[in-house]
Amino acid sequence: MGVTWSQIFPPPPTLTEANVSSQNGKVFIVTGGYSGVGFEICRILYQVGGTVYLAGRSEEKALDAIAKIKSLCTPTSSEGNIIFLALSLDDLTTIKAAVKRFTTAECRLDVLFNNAGVSNPPRATSPQGHDLQLATNCLGPHLFTQLLLPVLRRTAGATPVASVRVIWTASIVVDAFALETGIELAELFQKDADKSRNYLNTKVGNWFLADALASQVRGDGILSLVQNPGNIKTNIMRHSRAFVPFLLGPFLYAPRFGAYTAIWSAFAGDLKIDDGGKYILPWGRVHPRPRDDLLRAMKGKEEGGTGIAAAFIQYCDSQIAGFL
Repeated sequence: MGVTWSQIFPPPPTLTEANVSSQNGKVFIVTGGYSGVGFEICRILYQVGGTVYLAGRSEEKALDAIAKIKSLCTPTSSEGNIIFLALSLDDLTTIKAAVKRFTTAECRLDVLFNNAGVSNPPRATSPQGHDLQLATNCLGPHLFTQLLLPVLRRTAGATPVASVRVIWTASIVVDAFALETGIELAELFQKDADKSRNYLNTKVGNWFLADALASQVRGDGILSLVQNPGNIKTNIMRHSRAFVPFLLGPFLYAPRFGAYTAIWSAFAGDLKIDDGGKYILPWGRVHPRPRDDLLRAMKGKEEGGTGIAAAFIQYCDSQIAGFL
């Protein structure tokens, strides 16, 4: 209960736009960057001189966000650049083209923020027939990340170990509500599964994906982490029942605080390559006591674990294989 409580009432942030070092010359991708936490991540990165690719479906919303960010950051406070990257995470057929557009324009990628996500959407399935939350929150980011590995590896080869990072996004629901198994794999195939349970599965799944990627790229010097941004007032709850935002309102923080968690995850200097797969809490600190059952899920049976995470990754791999 103590760890969950500290996620509701976190200690003050230690890394903000006020003390992040210059990121001039570095390149970033932020999915879901035109609202909420993603918007604030883009704002901070731009303000400290980074080249930021704001990735999302709507060019209109993205251009509006870019104009707003530029209006908030005076010319003297930013040498950065911010660019729209068309990306529909829910449609696996579109992702390879988005990566091609990025790699045609850029030869490096320093940090990938897998920030975008949906919760309880009115549309139930993706173009490929997956639950829309699973597609947008897990399968799309997994495919996007795997396709970006060549440029991430190239960047890591010319930069200090663990400075190139992939940041995945979980939620307080992982600690508070995850099943002892982590994920009930059978629910992934149920067309009429409960939307709230599906959302929970995707947030646990993002930790599994972060941990698996950490093992995959540790030898390349790339650090993969998952983070709970915090309880943030954003439009992700716009499809929830009306009473939910009302009840949670007193415990919600401005989106910039959620960005501080992501920024700490991306730039904290005391994180090392062996920290790959770790869970970051608001507003930037390593989870002190992850749940034992979830840690067991991320170990194979030969290691005394349950192998649930490996089964989930195998499922995700099978779903993206035709789009690599």
